[in-house]
Amino acid sequence: MPEASRYARALSWLDQHFLQRLYTDRVRRLILQSFPFWFASIVTGVVAVGYEKLFVWAEAVSFGWLQRQPLLAFGLTPLAFLVSWGVVQRWAPAARGSGIPQLMAGIELSNPGQHHRTGYLLSLRVAFVKVLSSVTLLLGGGVIGREGPTIQISAAIFRAINRLQPAGWPQLSRQIALVTGGAAGLAAAFNTPLGGIVFVVEELTQMHMARFRMAVFSAVIVAGLTAQSLLGSYLYLGFPKVTAHAGWFLATVALVAIVCGLAGAVFAKTLLWLNAYRRRFTSLGQQAAWVVGCGLLLAVLAYTVGQEGVGTGKPIINRLLFQNDGQTPWYLFPARYAGMALSYSGGGAGGIFATSLSAGAVLGDGLCRLGSVPLEDRNLLILVSMVSFLTGVVRSPFTAAILVLEMTDRHSAIFQLLLSGMMAQAVASLVDPHSFYEHLKMGFLREALAQPSTTSRLATRPQPEPPQENN
Repeated sequence: MPEASRYARALSWLDQHFLQRLYTDRVRRLILQSFPFWFASIVTGVVAVGYEKLFVWAEAVSFGWLQRQPLLAFGLTPLAFLVSWGVVQRWAPAARGSGIPQLMAGIELSNPGQHHRTGYLLSLRVAFVKVLSSVTLLLGGGVIGREGPTIQISAAIFRAINRLQPAGWPQLSRQIALVTGGAAGLAAAFNTPLGGIVFVVEELTQMHMARFRMAVFSAVIVAGLTAQSLLGSYLYLGFPKVTAHAGWFLATVALVAIVCGLAGAVFAKTLLWLNAYRRRFTSLGQQAAWVVGCGLLLAVLAYTVGQEGVGTGKPIINRLLFQNDGQTPWYLFPARYAGMALSYSGGGAGGIFATSLSAGAVLGDGLCRLGSVPLEDRNLLILVSMVSFLTGVVRSPFTAAILVLEMTDRHSAIFQLLLSGMMAQAVASLVDPHSFYEHLKMGFLREALAQPSTTSRLATRPQPEPPQENN
C-alpha cells in the first residue's frame, strides 16, 4: 500500500529530525504514541462536519420535495429504502444500522487473536458505505440520525491510522484506538466533549479508566476543536429557557421520566422484534420486498403527516423548546415512532440517537399538555423526556443526561436530568435487562467470527448478509 509506506516514512522523518533532537526519550515516546491519535482526531473532526453538512442538505432536499409534491413519497421513499439497503447488502453488510453495536463488537474482538476480524466491522470501506447509505435514506425521507454512524466512521478512521504506523513505533493498543475513536466521533457529532467521555466509560468499555484516559481526553479535545474551527462555537439545541424546580415538582419529573423511559424500552423491543421477524426472509427477493414494504409504509406516513413525520427530528425539538406554539398534533409521536422503526428495520444505515431525542421531546410535550403543565415549566419536562426516552432505548442514563445538558447549556437542570436518566434506566430494566445495543452487538460478533480466518481481503470484498442478526 503506497499510502501506508509514505505515511510511515513521514512519521520516521518527523521522529528523526525533530523529536529525537528536542525531547528526552520518555517525552518523545509519549509524543510518538499520541501523534497518530491527534491526527486521527483532526480527520474525525473534519469528516464529522462534512457528514453533518451532507445530512443537513439531504434533509432539506427531502423536506423540499415532500412539501412541493407529497405524492412523490410513494415513489421516492421506497426507492431510497431499496438503494440504501442495496449498497449495504452489496458492499458492506456491517454498515447497516446505527454503528455503535459494531464498535462495541469491534472492541471485544480487538485482542491479539481476533483483531484481524475487526476489519469486517470497522474498515474504511464500511465507513464510506455508511455515509452513502444513510444520506440516500435521508434523501428519501428516512427517520434516522447521524450520530451513531459518525461514531462507527470515526472508529474506522482511528483503526486505519493506527494500522498505518511504522514498525517499531510506540503504539497504544488497538482496543484503546477504537475506544478513543468512538469518543472523538460522539464529541464531534454533537459538540459534546463530556458526553463523549462519559459515553466511553458507560457504554463502550469495562477497562480501568487509567488505561485510556489521556488518549480519550486528548482525542475528544482535538476532534471537538476541529469541528468548532469549521462550524464555530455552537450548541446543538441552543439556549432554551428552563426553570429548574425542586421540591414537589420532582414528583412530576419522576413520573414523566418513568413514562418516557418505558416508551423508549418498548421502542427498543419493537426494533428487536422487527429484526427477528425479518430474519425469516432468507432469499434476496424476499428481503428486497420487505425493504420496499417498509418504504411504502413510511411513504404513507410522510404523505399523511408531512415533513415533521420524516428526517432527524431536530427541527421539531427546536420548535418545542423555543416556540411553545401548541401546534403539535396528537398523532405525531406514534407517527415518529413508526417512522423510526420502519427506517431502522429497512436494512440501510442510520442512527437512533437524534431521532430518539426528538421522539422523547414530542412525547414529553404531549404529556405536558395532557397534564396542563404551565408553559414556563414545559421546557424542563421536554428535556427530561428526551433524556428518559433515549435512556430507555440505549440504557446509558449518564450519557443521555450529559448530552442533553451540553446541547442546551442548561446546567441549572443537571440534577433533574440525572434523576430522570436514573428513573428511566430503572423502569426500562423491567422491560429488558439488556440494552438494545448489547443485543445487536452479539449478532455482529457472530457475523465477524463467522468470517473466514483469512480476512485480509474483507475490506475489498463484499460479503453476503448473514441471517443471524440484523439492525
